Amino acid sequence: MKTLHSLLIGIGVLTTSLVMAESPLKKNSKQSYQNPPKEVLMDTIKKEEIFKPSIHVGGIIHMYAGMQQKGYAFGGSPAATDASDWETDFTVYRGRVLIGAQLSKQGNFFMETELTTSVNGANDGTGNKSTRITPMILDAQYEHVFSDKFSVIGGLQLVSHNRNGIQGAASLMANDFTYYQYPYNLHPDSPLQNNLGRDLGVNFRGFFADEKLEYRLGFFSGRTSFAGTDESPIRTVGRLVYNVFDKDKSFYYSGTNLGKGKTLSIGAGIDTQGDYKAIGADVFLDMPAGDLGSITLNGAYSYLTGGNDLTSEYTFADKIPTQGTQYLELGYYFKESKLQPWLRYERQDMNSEDQQTGGLSTSDFDKYNSTTVLGGGLNYWFNGYNTNLRLSYTSTTKTFQDVSLNDQTKTYGQLWLQVQLFIF
Repeated sequence: MKTLHSLLIGIGVLTTSLVMAESPLKKNSKQSYQNPPKEVLMDTIKKEEIFKPSIHVGGIIHMYAGMQQKGYAFGGSPAATDASDWETDFTVYRGRVLIGAQLSKQGNFFMETELTTSVNGANDGTGNKSTRITPMILDAQYEHVFSDKFSVIGGLQLVSHNRNGIQGAASLMANDFTYYQYPYNLHPDSPLQNNLGRDLGVNFRGFFADEKLEYRLGFFSGRTSFAGTDESPIRTVGRLVYNVFDKDKSFYYSGTNLGKGKTLSIGAGIDTQGDYKAIGADVFLDMPAGDLGSITLNGAYSYLTGGNDLTSEYTFADKIPTQGTQYLELGYYFKESKLQPWLRYERQDMNSEDQQTGGLSTSDFDKYNSTTVLGGGLNYWFNGYNTNLRLSYTSTTKTFQDVSLNDQTKTYGQLWLQVQLFIF
């Protein structure tokens, strides 16, 4: 009987619950569930919010007062009879307009313009002072982020297998980019037919291991002109980076963090098309060092070759000799004074093969085409990246033959006082 009684009570409770659930609630009921709780309402509103695209416009200007000896290896000739003479100029070196847009929750667009040449008041071919320069499109890329592990970037974009080649111009520690970390993709007439390091293609990027391991894998047009054929192979560029401490998800790497955060990035990459190959490794360190400020170290080594077969369909043997490039920057940022002294070393060390020298012996070719760059300077970051001053001296050392066909090794210099204006 007790069992039957309990069963009847249970059925009664269940029936009452069902009836109450189906019946409308009275208006005067003390506990009404017609209106959901406030938290549920807010979540619903957030889900129904319509995404609003946004746009950011900015710019970067680098201009300097400079002095350079006529024998300076870049823009001059060490073998010239007046190589020791100094030239002075006032130059607008970079003048870029930056446009960034968040088009959707997952899609963004970036475009950047640049001067087609530096504005320094030099005379043009007609003898007139050249100060009016037509801008060009430097970057034009769209990125769609499917997840932290996978995004696609398509368009005209900065390409490199190493860190320095993908650094942003606004956060450079030295006065400029290095000469030899991507020496063959600076101009449309260079071996890789790029424009200031930019190439046209698609890049895949993502992060693993708590977003500390980054990969980049891109496919680009590269060089499109080869002798004896109308076809050209795809250029493939890959890069893998592990950030030991802080995460670094920026598309453009920084050259110095000005005491913010704790960064140790270790990377390696490859760049290849046809017979051309560049393989390298790099390291970037930026972290507090003592009570006064922080240290920045940026180093890299790359091995490059264009192959040694002039008959190969996609040969670079006559364009890119086998070589090793070395690079090191070291600086210290004083957080109170906002001053940052720095040193820089670069070396392009030729190790050519017989089909790469145009008939010259490999020993002579290597001797006359290897270059050492040494430099140093003092940055004053009085307004961070937005406005700053940089004083720098850089020298180049090369071996050449004089008019008597005797070997000479000379060093010539360049002095800059540069101002940076940046907002984005």
